[in-house]
Amino acid sequence: MRTNAARRLAAWAALGALLAGGCGRPGGDGAAPAGAVRGEREFALTGEVVSADRTRKVLVVRHNAVLGYMPAMTMEFAVSAGDAAAASAGERIRARLFVDAAGNPRLEDIWPDDKVSLDSIDAGSRMLHQDTIEKGKEAYREVGDTVPDFVLLDQNGRVANSARFRGKQVMLNFIYSRCPVADMCPLSTAKMMQAQKLAKAAGIRDVEFVSITLDPAHDTPGVLREYADERGIDTSNFSFLTGPESAIRDLLTQFGVIAEFRGDILDHTLATLLIDGKGRITWRADGSQWQPSEFVGRMTR
Repeated sequence: MRTNAARRLAAWAALGALLAGGCGRPGGDGAAPAGAVRGEREFALTGEVVSADRTRKVLVVRHNAVLGYMPAMTMEFAVSAGDAAAASAGERIRARLFVDAAGNPRLEDIWPDDKVSLDSIDAGSRMLHQDTIEKGKEAYREVGDTVPDFVLLDQNGRVANSARFRGKQVMLNFIYSRCPVADMCPLSTAKMMQAQKLAKAAGIRDVEFVSITLDPAHDTPGVLREYADERGIDTSNFSFLTGPESAIRDLLTQFGVIAEFRGDILDHTLATLLIDGKGRITWRADGSQWQPSEFVGRMTR
């Protein structure tokens, strides 16, 4: 069993190997970043989804007054494919409203805004942070340790707490949707998909696959829903999670994953874990060179 110090040294060594060409934010390679473009105006919007049209990629929202722009009313807004797919009638949302020079509105950075969900996530984040502080240098969870409790949001904007996965084996990793390095997050996701298929073919039941974002500021539920849909991922037992940056940071600390933005570059390490039905870590592979068959083989033991 590795000591905490040895694990930290190994993680920093792995990170050092990435510094020359880490994972970049969009924009660094010429792609347009999300958000306002020239001539657009930006506002904060809150409201309730009336309906979602996935084909047209439109949400009808009964919104509150938009300060400096318009009174409360019900109207259509263009959204991304992921946001249209993740939305459901009756849910409260908050978002950034962009209006172009021709007056066309669209919504980005859509997050759930109902009190029950927000209170649950806030309470979970505070408990996780307190646990991280109390453990201090011993916060890192070794193989054999129980994973920390958490409360996040899945790709459909639904609250996902750690209790949701209790009683099942969980294969868990950390990725982010904008990672441009083929042998980092894209490869890790492809291998998770392969492991999911191998587990199904082997008749392994009660197993969940979980990917937690390294970039919660960008990876909203809708962004993660689109990430999964574009890859044809079976989300019946594969969840993509996001949430408050503080909660993600505490989980990274406890799982021994390093992720730091340096300008437009996200330098990060990778870790994939297998967790048993009691929440104990039974296996871990760092980097992206692990084999899906190895994880699936350990699921059957």
